Amino acid sequence: MRKAMLFTLVVLAISAVAMGQDILGAHNGYGRGCVMCHAPHSGSLGNGVGASTDPQNGMYALWGQNLTPLFGKTYNFSGDGAATYPVTLPASGTISSAHDANTVILFCLSCHDGVTAKVGMMKGQTVETLPIVGGTAPTLLAAAAPSGGTAYQNDHPVGGSANVSCNPAATPESGYNWDCTGGGNSLTPITTGPNQKIFITNYPSSIWASGRNPLASFGGTTVNAVTCTTCHNQHSMTVASVNGVNYPTMFFINGQYTPLNGGNAVAQFCRNCHGGESNEMHGVMGQPTI
Repeated sequence: MRKAMLFTLVVLAISAVAMGQDILGAHNGYGRGCVMCHAPHSGSLGNGVGASTDPQNGMYALWGQNLTPLFGKTYNFSGDGAATYPVTLPASGTISSAHDANTVILFCLSCHDGVTAKVGMMKGQTVETLPIVGGTAPTLLAAAAPSGGTAYQNDHPVGGSANVSCNPAATPESGYNWDCTGGGNSLTPITTGPNQKIFITNYPSSIWASGRNPLASFGGTTVNAVTCTTCHNQHSMTVASVNGVNYPTMFFINGQYTPLNGGNAVAQFCRNCHGGESNEMHGVMGQPTI
């Protein structure tokens, strides 16, 4: 009962914040709104950030940031010092869709890189304070790399090799994944397993409940692999809408994300893909999201 009341208070508090703030949150750009990222005229030139050498300047999603420094770059994400999850960004003049996952990564890094791609208005720290521990988190990702480290090897992997896999053995000891089938390196959509279905009941804002399966298209190939917008909805900082239901969230997370001392909502979001660490895969079936 006390936990339920506490969760209700958290939801009310976040709702109160949401009522007083546009859902764009930090992406409202100090009042600039949509033109923080999209330029209605002349692409990045219209936003005053150059990129005159880009033959597709502003042609896709009316993108208003300078992509030139990032074209064709290869970055290695996560991995124990190895190129475990490499991502090669589109080369100049090769973008064919604003919805291609590699292009999405390019767009995101044009604001969030902070080293190769410099930005003018961002302050480099979240506008939201980290719950419980306080302070803020970095938003310029390459600038937050360790000294001497590779820019993105301390960041969650994205890209076509960052696959979401299944583990048909369905025991925690045999893997980190759900008891589903499909996914991985195959083009087969994930078929939800028994424990995963119970997880969706316990965490109804799950990405699997939203029907985004497969997750993304990389170079025209649609697979269950992770891109930036798998975990984040760049257009809504405080509210996650899944199947017509609104859930409180933070940091543009795509699902209920309510850090609370004693709560499990943050862990639940990670368990969308990391099913082997879930309550359900360890035989605990009745633990709701709090």
